[in-house]
Amino acid sequence: MTSSIRIAPSLLAADFARLGAELAAIESAGADWLHLDIMDGHFVPNISFGPALIRALRPLSAMPFDVHLMIAPADPYLAAFAEAGADWISLHPEAGPHLHRSLQTIRALGKKAGVVLNPATPIAHVAEVIDLVDLVLVMSVNPGFGGQSFIRSQIAKISALRRMIDASGHDIRLEVDGGVTMETAPLCIAAGADVLVAGTAVFGRPDYATAIRGLRGC
Repeated sequence: MTSSIRIAPSLLAADFARLGAELAAIESAGADWLHLDIMDGHFVPNISFGPALIRALRPLSAMPFDVHLMIAPADPYLAAFAEAGADWISLHPEAGPHLHRSLQTIRALGKKAGVVLNPATPIAHVAEVIDLVDLVLVMSVNPGFGGQSFIRSQIAKISALRRMIDASGHDIRLEVDGGVTMETAPLCIAAGADVLVAGTAVFGRPDYATAIRGLRGC
């Protein structure tokens, strides 16, 4: 199982004064994806960055760019993030009136579409659109800030989603973001997650390769 685990370091925890070097470092250290947290100061209580930064970084790496939109409304910006170089675009059901239409739009732009579930968001949202979903992202913290503690009640949600995904027959990635560390990563993997987002657990370590291998469990 561990060989199929993707590690997606979150750029939000990187050194913003040397983002190009940080991107090269995690890629050479064995990272699978780059996770990009887009925050608007409205949907979540923080502001990060937008399509311009993704466009600037895109030529520097062949890694898939995993873009998590924490913005509302999300629909007006989907094309901009797709054009900037996103490979995966995920959004929250609460970020617009028509989740089904939003996922259709992402796919029509040629990108992989994801649904993000906050700790209090039920998995029923996924069940209604599972034929349009390429990724489900479980937030194991409340979104908006890095460095928060893992909410252990989300383990049951990960397990329930794994059962739902397996029963669907669709090729869907199950991702976890928030408080993922050497201690909590094995819990997420055991529950059925196959993509782990890690911020300080990678960028806060002196050796990125060792951190990534540790999170992957090998």
